[in-house]
Amino acid sequence: MTTTWLLFLGFGVLLAIGVPIGVSLGCAAIGAIIFGLKVPLIIVSQTMFNGINSFPLMAIPFFILAGNMMCEGGISKKLINFVNLFFGRFTGGLAMVSIGASMIFAAISGSCPATTAAIGGVMVDEMEKNGYSKAFTGATVAAAGTVGQVIPPSIPMVTYCVLAGTSVSTLFLAGIGPGVLMGLSMMIVAYFHAKKHNIPKVSIHITAKLLLHTTLDGLWALFMPVIILGGIYSGIFTPTEAGAVAAMYGLFVGLFIYRDLKLKNLPGILLDSAVAAAVIMLIMATVQTFCYVLTRAQIPQMISAALLSLTTNRYAILVLFNIILLIAGCFLQSSAAIALLTPILLPVMSKVGISPYLVGIIFIVNLGIGMVTPPVGSCLYVACNITNLRFEELVKAIVPYLVALVISLLLITFLAPISMFLI
Repeated sequence: MTTTWLLFLGFGVLLAIGVPIGVSLGCAAIGAIIFGLKVPLIIVSQTMFNGINSFPLMAIPFFILAGNMMCEGGISKKLINFVNLFFGRFTGGLAMVSIGASMIFAAISGSCPATTAAIGGVMVDEMEKNGYSKAFTGATVAAAGTVGQVIPPSIPMVTYCVLAGTSVSTLFLAGIGPGVLMGLSMMIVAYFHAKKHNIPKVSIHITAKLLLHTTLDGLWALFMPVIILGGIYSGIFTPTEAGAVAAMYGLFVGLFIYRDLKLKNLPGILLDSAVAAAVIMLIMATVQTFCYVLTRAQIPQMISAALLSLTTNRYAILVLFNIILLIAGCFLQSSAAIALLTPILLPVMSKVGISPYLVGIIFIVNLGIGMVTPPVGSCLYVACNITNLRFEELVKAIVPYLVALVISLLLITFLAPISMFLI
């Protein structure tokens, strides 16, 4: 019991005073090892090394680099022009274009904030010119960014699979249905908002020449998800190798096809990608030490027994699971929350017969919603920067999208075929 208090109290205090979560996990675990478990400190270096000594984890820096390459390489405008051909002429069409383009970009970046930044940077001005309020425009691009980590490839999915010991490619498949459902639910919100506020439709005269030109112009961007997912499921390469191929493809397209990516920008892109990957790797290293303490202190077993003493009904357990994750998503970034909670909650879900792949999807969707919930909603802050809105204004405007996303979450949770039909 002393070890448990040392671990969680230390972690909570460090987090409360603003220490980065990777450092908080490691320091709390070291304190519990020294004063609680009283085992040699060499276990810290051993467990940290084991935490990142994983081939699938190599996919994370590659996917981050690929997403950054495509962000800088002029892909956003190409995708938006393509999606505009299909949705632009409907009621709420431009908001639907933002959401649809985000769904495609999600299959490239694997990151929620990157999706919001890439699509929002192009769509915000266009939506405002056509009658959408600035607050609703910001809410749309922020909410659309939530699919960034649900539609594969997804960086948090790789993190979960490493911790849960499951197949990355299988979880990628499970993310397609939920991602599409989330996108459609947000498009419904956009439609009714435009109808209520009498926002005019955008007049688009589609000719064969325009259709051909726009499709060919966006083909290189659209082909990237085909390379990533097609290569994985055809057996040509693993998810990790797919990340490397995607990074090289992004470099080639940005430099030689669209020509928006400049050689002088490469050092900055590489540095940003390295820093983002290093943050995740530090978390994965220190969480392994944290998990060592959890296991030695039998904390997962105690939590499992406590929850199952309340109820063994799988539906009640799923409701509790969602509540915990929605709260965690308000305060923790996705990779950090997954690293912290997977070792604790997955055993409970397994005991009531819930597939680890469904558990993974529920994790990812909940924490995606966390990207647009205060106080630590990363997509909200990105949208605030793009629109120059106050945080409070954006939070109020995003409520209808949050309702739609939570309804989607409940459907994904209790209708397993939405996630599992491709597995």
